[in-house]
Amino acid sequence: MACQLEMFASPPEPGDDVVVKLRAPLKLRRQKPLDDESMARLLEESGSYRVLRKLVGRQIVDIPRPGFPRIGVIVDTETTGLDRTKDEIIEIGAVAFTFDDEGNIGDVTGVYGGLQQPTVPIPPEITRLTGITDEMVAGQMIDVGSLRALLEPSDLVIAHNAGFDRPFCEAFSSMFSGKAWACSVKEVDWATRGFEGTKLGYLIGQSGYFHDGHRAVDDCFALLEVLAGADGVTEPSAFAELLKTSQRSRVRIFAEHSPFDMKDHLKARGYRWSDGSDGRPKSWWIEIDEEGLAAELAFLRSEIYRWEEADPPVKRLTAFDRYKA
Repeated sequence: MACQLEMFASPPEPGDDVVVKLRAPLKLRRQKPLDDESMARLLEESGSYRVLRKLVGRQIVDIPRPGFPRIGVIVDTETTGLDRTKDEIIEIGAVAFTFDDEGNIGDVTGVYGGLQQPTVPIPPEITRLTGITDEMVAGQMIDVGSLRALLEPSDLVIAHNAGFDRPFCEAFSSMFSGKAWACSVKEVDWATRGFEGTKLGYLIGQSGYFHDGHRAVDDCFALLEVLAGADGVTEPSAFAELLKTSQRSRVRIFAEHSPFDMKDHLKARGYRWSDGSDGRPKSWWIEIDEEGLAAELAFLRSEIYRWEEADPPVKRLTAFDRYKA
């Protein structure tokens, strides 16, 4: 029986005939470098990463494709503040595109972006938000002629929060008056589409993209892609929904002279207070689909006024006067 020491071979003595065969060097296959998109897909397929792609604006075409007879213009403004009566526009961006009556988007036909020097210095918080400085706008003026050429043939003007942009635009120039407007915040049911918020940054991020936000033209291009369905699979598109919703008539009901002790009931139902300074009657008011008018009037007469003959003022709204100041 061999001892444990004999189980380990001793090194060969000099002069022993020992042949050592060297292993041939391994030939490593050089892998082809992955391009950016392949690397992104590889990360996504791992299940551990989510990749955002930079959103690139569509190319402008000289001759749009046939079959898209309508023209839409997405408008975005950057301003010195939130008060249309005293604050000013410092940048306007506009992207014109074609579409059809079903809400299919065709081609981008024009783009405008321009800065304007305000009469007062830009507040620091606005510069932090937009990146626009006093030096950038010094001596700058929005080219009204170029903007008008883009806007005049449009069938629909779209803004992401038209209740903000339309009053500022109409205060800036009458070219924006008399146009049909749509609001991509209020007139698209983003929650049903799986989005967690309505801010443009949320919509872009959840669509798998990122962009240079808070600059007017970039925001316009970003909104166009979200409305078109940046994932390319959502049917119908958000723009088709927006177009259909914008064509509906809505009504505003003003609960004038409603009893003071009914204010909490009105507020709980969604009514808002107007002090009369914005041109509306001094009253609690609500905006609803026209189909709900009869039910809302019945509520006011039975629960608020408690008088069957009560006849609160009603104003019908279309896209031509909706979102006005």
